[in-house]
Amino acid sequence: MGAVASAALLLPLLSAAPPAGADVPDAGTLQGQFARAAARHGVPESVLLAVSYLQSRWDGHGGAPSVTGGYGPMHLTDAVTALAAAAPHHSDGEEDARGDSSRAVRAGAGAPVPAAETLPPRLRTLERASALSGIPAEELRTGTAANIEGGAALLAAAQREAGLPASTDPADWYGAVAAYSGADDSATAATYANDVFDVIRTGESRTTDSGQVVTLAAAPAVEPSTAQVDRLGLRRPAGGPVECPRSVACEWIPAPYEEFGDGDYGNHDKANRPESQSIDYIVIHDTEATWDVTLKLVQDPTYVSWQYSLRSSDGHIAQHLPLKDVGWHAGNWFVNAKSVGLEHEGFLTSPDSWYTEAMYRTSARLVRYLADRYDVPLDRQHVLGHDNVPGTVTSTIKGMHTDPGPYWDWAHYFRLLGRPITPSAGPHAGVVTVRPDYGAHRPVYTGCATAGVACAPHGSGAVRLHTAPSADAPLVKDIGLRPGGQGSTDGVNDTGARASTGQSYAVAERLGDWTAIWYLGQKAWFHNPRQEPTAVDARGTVLTPREGLAEVPVYGRAYPEASAYPVGVPVQSVSPLPYKLLAGQRYVVGGRTPGEYYFAPVFDPAGHKVVRGQEEYYQIQFGHRVAFVRAADVRVFRI
Repeated sequence: MGAVASAALLLPLLSAAPPAGADVPDAGTLQGQFARAAARHGVPESVLLAVSYLQSRWDGHGGAPSVTGGYGPMHLTDAVTALAAAAPHHSDGEEDARGDSSRAVRAGAGAPVPAAETLPPRLRTLERASALSGIPAEELRTGTAANIEGGAALLAAAQREAGLPASTDPADWYGAVAAYSGADDSATAATYANDVFDVIRTGESRTTDSGQVVTLAAAPAVEPSTAQVDRLGLRRPAGGPVECPRSVACEWIPAPYEEFGDGDYGNHDKANRPESQSIDYIVIHDTEATWDVTLKLVQDPTYVSWQYSLRSSDGHIAQHLPLKDVGWHAGNWFVNAKSVGLEHEGFLTSPDSWYTEAMYRTSARLVRYLADRYDVPLDRQHVLGHDNVPGTVTSTIKGMHTDPGPYWDWAHYFRLLGRPITPSAGPHAGVVTVRPDYGAHRPVYTGCATAGVACAPHGSGAVRLHTAPSADAPLVKDIGLRPGGQGSTDGVNDTGARASTGQSYAVAERLGDWTAIWYLGQKAWFHNPRQEPTAVDARGTVLTPREGLAEVPVYGRAYPEASAYPVGVPVQSVSPLPYKLLAGQRYVVGGRTPGEYYFAPVFDPAGHKVVRGQEEYYQIQFGHRVAFVRAADVRVFRI
């Protein structure tokens, strides 16, 4: 149906008042705006609320776009406008994604910014909402009430285009909800609709970023007409050897394993995990590219690779590598060889961008599936952000990626994982786990668009670390990032003085509203008032240098001792990072691992070998990134 014809059909609805005697909340409230938009467009209020919750959790984000250019509570997409602020891939550019110093550097060239006219309809829904509702595009981007009106107009149009009546029964809107997802395949559209109706059945209530409480009462008896998705004419997702939970929509879009001259090949390595090596980590990335560009990158044999990509608008998942194989994604070969990489769609690096609830939910289901399959602990020592992966040696520290950054909502993500971050000890415990109130905690960051210029205010799961218990004290230094001794900054990509939600640290001291932790070989203070705490007390296993050692070296990878390498496999240096773990300091242990190196320098996997030594290491939460120390150098105990 054309936009003009659709707009004409909507005119009577736009002018209609709510039914006489209806219990409509105050029009000035967010709850009232949902109620009025639903009544005007003939959409059940519970459907409108649940769709909005799945997209934005009812937040407006101050008019800022999501990572796929979605605006407002209804996530109306206008990627044409959002692309004007797009930034280079991951905002760094020099990380060797393979991270194996025995081979030539393999650095990504960055994601190209696509032309506006090539963007698919799912990234331009705001344009259609404007045509349907008659509301100007700028008002749909920045006005909450207008945005909700636009979303209601899209749902009403989808209901008509599916040949369905404007029913007052939420169960009759399954097809329209599936269409709202923007998915081009039936499985993803159905998964999205199932999530929306799960929200309707269970109900939700939360305080939004505007400080208003919005409530959707539970309606457990609602059973939607799921067959309606067949009316949409969507494709079936590509088959193949996908390894995904049944609760998500997943298709096989393979990454190439090809030779392309002079012994070089890409874009991953064949392996036989977990028989050959255990899978110990799941690494969370942000692509900084649109979905279509992301798929082009991972299908380029000269580029890099990861196991899964997740689409922002609807949570759709594409698998690219069998889980037994090793992707080139984390910038650290030891971590790559023992991890699964998840890339989440997005092309904006500015911190006022945000991620949809649909993507958070499918990502969490996938991580739960992987953790169960490979016995990966669901904690922040094993579910890492790319920004938590250490540089392999001193020279690689500065180039390590910083995604998904301080605006990934780790607290919400771990609630979805079924592992909410809660206290595990009483007051004044020897360990704390970082957990600020994401929505209310808004530290100022700079450098989103212009170096040194403050970014738009936004919720964050990260705390800033100082050299003394005062907000005026300098930030702690990271000598790996700045060998010259310069201090850390408040730049959005500067991880030198940052601790993120879920990360656990040993307490060094407490003073009033401030807590000090051991961090990068020094004492680091963060504001942690009793009334508005930014961390919870916890129990944990910690380590310290064994008796008689004033300091122990810290490593970015856990490689075997030289004597473990067989003939034909070059010995990999065990090179310490520029930091020191000093006597008297304590760091939280993430696990114990044998020294391992996966030798895979050639295309033919018959020549690949896993080298495993007698030397063992402990993984620790050392700074914002994890690190490794030799087990023989330390004493481990529980506090």
